[in-house]
Amino acid sequence: MGDPSVALPGGADPAARTRELRRAHAAFTRDGRVEGPVRAVIARSWRRCARARLSPECAPRVDLAEAELRAYREEHPLARVMPLFRDLVGAFAAHGAHLLAVCDARGSLLWVEGEPGTLRRAEGLGFVPGARWAETEMGTNAPGTAVATGRPVQVFGAEHFSRRVHPWTCAAAPVRDPRTGRVLGAVDITGGDGLAHPQSLAFVQAVARAAEDRLTLLAPDPPTARDTLAALGQDEALLVTAGRTVRLGRRHSEIMALLAHHPEGLSGEELAIALYEDESVSPVTLRAEISRLRALLGPSAPLSRPYRTAAPLDADFTALTRQLAAGAVSAALHRYPGPLLPASTAPGIVRLRRRIEDQARAAVIARADAGLLTDWVCGPWGADDPEAWRALAAALPPERRPAALARVRALDRELGARPDARGRRRATYPQPARS
Repeated sequence: MGDPSVALPGGADPAARTRELRRAHAAFTRDGRVEGPVRAVIARSWRRCARARLSPECAPRVDLAEAELRAYREEHPLARVMPLFRDLVGAFAAHGAHLLAVCDARGSLLWVEGEPGTLRRAEGLGFVPGARWAETEMGTNAPGTAVATGRPVQVFGAEHFSRRVHPWTCAAAPVRDPRTGRVLGAVDITGGDGLAHPQSLAFVQAVARAAEDRLTLLAPDPPTARDTLAALGQDEALLVTAGRTVRLGRRHSEIMALLAHHPEGLSGEELAIALYEDESVSPVTLRAEISRLRALLGPSAPLSRPYRTAAPLDADFTALTRQLAAGAVSAALHRYPGPLLPASTAPGIVRLRRRIEDQARAAVIARADAGLLTDWVCGPWGADDPEAWRALAAALPPERRPAALARVRALDRELGARPDARGRRRATYPQPARS
């Protein structure tokens, strides 16, 4: 069972709760104090909004034009379960004057459907296909907060960070890729006070689970699928091979990431240099690691002379760099949950991680898109990046620039008058000492 605080308590009086929450929201947006009956999941989200310098008057923006949205939706994995969403939620939404909404992993709305009168009201709010409802853009809201936390959540009235959303109630649950566990997006039900009960959240969770079950059935036959490696944003990579998913230990994650990056193979000496900070490590140590990896993976284990993958291996970081090189920056950032194997100090991984981070960062800054830049600086890899914050300030409308410029000034004070050659401090994940 999940955290009970994600749903409203049964029997709550909506009118009384509305008054209490409005007072609590006013107190928080005035001086940052959380007081009154604010659930823990909402308080945590409000604090994230404050750290992101969001205004309670924030409004959504449409960042996917109609043609781009149509093409993107057709390729999105959740397109395959939209018939299921409509079957399970459509009649419920139409009968209750609610809306069915589906967003991607960045909080961009892909589909918004439902009762026509409610749709018209939602259009005035900016709750439309193609609009960004990420928590970093619109503050606390069910679809945006669900994908930000990876957990189902219900948001009632003034629990929304943006005042313009206070008349609404919504419940959303993330939908994950059944093979990799990655969040694909969220399914959401939005409407009025009629959704202000725990059953709404239970219902949308059941819909999300049904969608994941359907995606499992629709997945390609595992024996014919290519092996995949997910190594971005996590210290232990996930290898999908021969129809099973294996969580690798840290050293094995480094080995498979290096071999994915070098499909031509690496000699024992080259692999050892890329893995070990101590150049005096015996070749026996590497052979022992490879032996343990072979025991774990069986026929899918790396081959020798040179060391190479037994079959073509698709890694998430290689797909990311291909998209960045092609100029598909927005699509690429969907693939960037964080740095490559962040805790690794293996020299080869550190070099590759920095190269990927620098390529992604340069592409985001060059694109000068406020949404992409906001996502970047709100991640731990961009929070202390003055150049990215400057680019964000330049991309924002004038009324939203002061907070970003204040962050730039604060970072300049912290870093001193002479920042590094690229105008920023390195990310805080572990780095090896340099000779």
